[in-house]
Amino acid sequence: MGIFDAIAGIFRKKPKIAYAKSQSVDLIELKRNPYYIVASVELGNTTTKSIITATNMDTGRTYIVSKYVRMTRDVRKPKKGEEVFGETLWGVKLTREAVADMVKEVLLESLKKAGLTVNDLHFVVRSTGVTAGFASPEEVGEMIIALAQGCMKAGVPPGKMTPAMTKDQVPKPFDQYSFLDKIIFDGAVTGVLPPTGKEVVANEMEGELVTAGIKVGSKWTNVDFRNPCMSIDFGTTLAGRITNDTLPYAKVIGNLCGLAGAIADAIARGSGKIDEKTGAALDLANVKGKPNEELAREYAEEIHKYIIIKEVPRDVDRFGTVPVDPKSAEKAGTTLIGCDVGKNGSDLIKLEELGRELVEKSNIPTLMCCLDYVMSEVVRRLVELAYNKGLINEKSAIGITGRAGITGKKPELIIEKLKTLEIWDKVEENVVFVEDGLALGASVMARCMNCLGTPKEPIGGVRGGGCILGLRRKWQKERGMIRD
Repeated sequence: MGIFDAIAGIFRKKPKIAYAKSQSVDLIELKRNPYYIVASVELGNTTTKSIITATNMDTGRTYIVSKYVRMTRDVRKPKKGEEVFGETLWGVKLTREAVADMVKEVLLESLKKAGLTVNDLHFVVRSTGVTAGFASPEEVGEMIIALAQGCMKAGVPPGKMTPAMTKDQVPKPFDQYSFLDKIIFDGAVTGVLPPTGKEVVANEMEGELVTAGIKVGSKWTNVDFRNPCMSIDFGTTLAGRITNDTLPYAKVIGNLCGLAGAIADAIARGSGKIDEKTGAALDLANVKGKPNEELAREYAEEIHKYIIIKEVPRDVDRFGTVPVDPKSAEKAGTTLIGCDVGKNGSDLIKLEELGRELVEKSNIPTLMCCLDYVMSEVVRRLVELAYNKGLINEKSAIGITGRAGITGKKPELIIEKLKTLEIWDKVEENVVFVEDGLALGASVMARCMNCLGTPKEPIGGVRGGGCILGLRRKWQKERGMIRD
């Protein structure tokens, strides 16, 4: 009996799942109360999106106002004279001008859907998941510049992309929620200090944002997702981080990197129903029919023979296609955990072949069911490795976001698989699934940068603990950052 058969035998009743679906808010409510409005603009390997969020500063709850999503493969082709600075994991070539045009379009469309204008925005946060196809930090820098140019082409002034230096610079009425007169922004986001020294993984900011996003998203559930925790973002590439529970600030003791949704996409491309180069599992999501679960589990087990999950070796500069610096990670006291298929995706073609075989024997719903088993097993293996490395324990919360980790039956399967690890007495009280984690994280990042807080609903500090404002003040005073 394989591991997937063993898992299937565990099922008795459907587990209770803490799933934070994005909450919406209408325009009338938005104008009536003190909502801090933030645009999250992200260009990823598979999708490019602009999501408008609004945080009620009285309650600390964050809502999704609107979102506009396009496939990144639709970025226009480079024009004559434009310089290609990088490409997506699937080979879509990018120029600064083409990226800026795409960003402008998605941002303006998301505002249009919300019935808002650029003037209604209080802050804009830019991020990218397209680091796997990059060869150097300079190329990542080019992307950040391109994102900024796209925002400015849409009419966003630079002041809405940089933090306030004093409380007087915070727009009214939000100045009354700012603590810039008591503390300074020292780089900590949701009570976590950024790693010191050289960047250890190319998607470090993505990991920071999704961790923050899961923390604020979990407020809609019964799971207290604060430190210590492990965040897992299943976009096309894997992102996330592991924190400890030191106060006032937790430290990043682990980072995740490598392939995630790209695994599902490769299997899906084997179906022959989507583009063989840039097709994604998303393209098959609406196909109806009855799956053959036994066959799906059988193929999921076979697929996992090609999936490598391990601590990133010290002698590599790329793992799962993502640029990494294991030696800097070691100096920073951070463990890098990676997911790969072969070496830097070299065996993704074998997953396509298995996907093709599966569809020939059954149908698309069976393939989609197989993806659920494959990705939920990736979660189990990641968490098991983190536990064996001493990075998480029974006090840790696990948070999952991203298209390849929260769709279909994945949440249900993940809960059941994590039960087999016997880390927690009640797994359901320690695992949360959050939609739009990165966008929610952008809203938190904007608030942290401007020291906007809601002490009654803290997102920093440790699980079960209170607000850490007093501890932060003491910590900053001891280091001469602030005075009475």
